[in-house]
Amino acid sequence: MVDTNPASAPRIDPPHPDMVWIPGGTFRMGSDKFYPEERPVREVTIDGLWMDRHQVTNEEYARFVEETGYVTVAERKPNAADFPGAPPENLVPGSLVFHMTRGPVDLRNWANWWGWVPGARWRHPYGPATSLQGLEQHPVVHVAYEDVEAYARWAGKELPSEAEWERAARGELDGATFTWGDEEFPDGKPMVNSWQGEFPWHNKNVDGFERTSPVGSFPANGYGLYDMAGNVWEWTSDWFTPKPGEEFKSCCTPPVNPRVTSPDKSYDPNNPQFKIPRKVVKGGSHLCAPNYCLRYRPAARQPQMIDTGMTHIGFRCVVRPR
Repeated sequence: MVDTNPASAPRIDPPHPDMVWIPGGTFRMGSDKFYPEERPVREVTIDGLWMDRHQVTNEEYARFVEETGYVTVAERKPNAADFPGAPPENLVPGSLVFHMTRGPVDLRNWANWWGWVPGARWRHPYGPATSLQGLEQHPVVHVAYEDVEAYARWAGKELPSEAEWERAARGELDGATFTWGDEEFPDGKPMVNSWQGEFPWHNKNVDGFERTSPVGSFPANGYGLYDMAGNVWEWTSDWFTPKPGEEFKSCCTPPVNPRVTSPDKSYDPNNPQFKIPRKVVKGGSHLCAPNYCLRYRPAARQPQMIDTGMTHIGFRCVVRPR
């Protein structure tokens, strides 16, 4: 589509190293081909902005923590009032860690492959006995929403909106299924760190990675961004609503820079006991598989409680021209 947005003209130099310019313009957001929460396809316009070339790494997050002394949510004792009925042994610092099952399980119950691990945190991603040795260039994980906001403020950046993130992920391939086109394995080549095989018990590891991968391990998209699909989900600043198209209905023109700024509709109606709002995460992860979660696509989206980090959720930042 023709870019008529005056904010799309990039500055000569990026405001921070390793950021790339995402031109403003109008694009088709969402998909009618996969999951209900992605519908309907609608035209959306965003302004141009700068975005991190890759997901924030463990090395980068360590620098932030060393300079500020910041303590992440996973390193603090949970508030019992937020988790009614939770066993006392779970009300300790920790996080959710994925474990592969021994065989097929009921895919309707995520507890079959997710477990609360005391001591799991960004420095110890798979439990207190693990470390970041060899994972310095992997995306940081076990970061809750306030953890990523704290990093963004320190870095002089912000979190992208859902529309900004999806525009960037598409890399000018408007309407394409994946960030690289419509064919999942062009010439038989894996383009993303995802799950090949039957989730959650059999991973063929065709892409060469069973867990996270170093940022930039797969080809960049049309804007020069890495890992806009797979590896880890990425936080956005928008509150989750199951029917996003209804939030921005317009009779004449596409909405400009749409954002869901109220948490009121983001609570999970299936779990009313948890009074914790949810943000949109985008991009899928290394745990996404066609038999369970074909979400390593630009249109894919998922809700995530703001107080919860996991082994497959990270983030990247943006800078909007002033």
